[in-house]
Amino acid sequence: MSHSIPKAVLYYDVRSAWSLAVLFALEEKGYGKDELEHRPVDLSKGETFSPTFLRINSKGTVPTLVVPFEDTLSSDMESRYKAIAETEALITFLDKSRSIMSQTHTTSAAPAPALSPATVALSSTAKSIITLLHSAPASPEMLFLLNAKNLAALRTIAPSVSAFLKGRKEALDRYLAEDEAKEVRLSEKTKSFWLEKKSAIEGLLTTLNEADKSDTELSESGRKAREEYLEKSKAAWQVGLAVVLNKLTKELLPGPYALGEQISVVDVHLAAWLHELVILTGGSARDNGTVAIARLEEHVGGGFAFTKDVPSLPASASPTTSSEGPPPAPAATGPRPKLAVLWDALASRPSWQKVFG
Repeated sequence: MSHSIPKAVLYYDVRSAWSLAVLFALEEKGYGKDELEHRPVDLSKGETFSPTFLRINSKGTVPTLVVPFEDTLSSDMESRYKAIAETEALITFLDKSRSIMSQTHTTSAAPAPALSPATVALSSTAKSIITLLHSAPASPEMLFLLNAKNLAALRTIAPSVSAFLKGRKEALDRYLAEDEAKEVRLSEKTKSFWLEKKSAIEGLLTTLNEADKSDTELSESGRKAREEYLEKSKAAWQVGLAVVLNKLTKELLPGPYALGEQISVVDVHLAAWLHELVILTGGSARDNGTVAIARLEEHVGGGFAFTKDVPSLPASASPTTSSEGPPPAPAATGPRPKLAVLWDALASRPSWQKVFG
C-alpha cells in the first residue's frame, strides 16, 4: 500500500547535553525542519523508562534516532526502521546522510558541509577527543548529579536535582506497580532495569532531601552517606574531570576550532559538552570565552589551572559579535586557554545561537 516518504524520528530532551549535540549537528549540516520528526521526551518525568520507549532503546537514553532503512525509502513499499542510540554513531550518521550527493530526499537548500576529518591523522585525533568526551569521568549526567563539593553547595543544588530525581522515581514506581498488577507484560530484564535505576535514585534522593539538616541531626548512616556524596563530588570534579580537561587541551590543535580553522564533528560534541559544564558552574551560553573558562577552572578547584598558551588578539583585531551573540570578551592582556578561544569561535556561529542561546 502506498504511503508517504518515511522520516527519521529524533527523541531528545533539551536538558540532555548529548541531545543538544545532535540538535547542533542538525543546524551545522543544514537539515530542513521538516526532514526529521522531533519528539521531545521528558527525562524528569521518567519517560525514557516507559515500556514503549524501552522497546526503541533498551538503555532508556536520549538522544535516540529511529531511521528507515535506505532500501525501504520508496513510497510504494513498507518501511523498516532501526534505532541509533549512541551519540557518536548518531552524529556520524547525520553527517554522512546529508551532502551534495545525498539521496535522502532533502528539502533544505542550505549548505551541507562535511564535518568528518579528511585525513587519517585528523580522524585519529577526532576519535581520541570524542572518546574522551564520552568517557565516564567526563559524563555530563554524572557531573550534574555530583555537583556539590561542600555542604553549602549541596544545599544550593538539592532542590533542582531532587525534583529531577523525584519525577524519575515516581515514574519507576508507577511502571513497577503496573507490572505487579499484570497491567503490562514485560521481561524480567526490564523489571531488573527498573529496580536498578530506582535503587540508585533512592540512595541519592535521601542525601539530597536531608541537605538542610546539620550533621548532628542526621543518623549515623545519613552522615556517612553525606560524607560519601561530598567526597564523590570532589573526586568527580577535582580528579576525574581535571584529568579529562588536561588531556583534552593537549589534544586540541591550534584553533580556533578543535582540529584547526574549520569546524568539525569534534566541535559538535565539544560544544554541547563544554556548554553543559559551564552551565553547571553557574555560567551562561552568553558568557564570553574568557569568563566561561575561568568560571570552569575555578569550579573544578583543587588548584586546577588551564594552560594559557594562545596569544591574545590586539583589541582592535578582536572579533565582533552580534547583539544576539555573547558579550565581547574584555581586552585580554596575555595568552588565553585554548578552550576560551574555542568557546568564542563556537559561540559566534548562528547554530550556537539557535541551539544554546
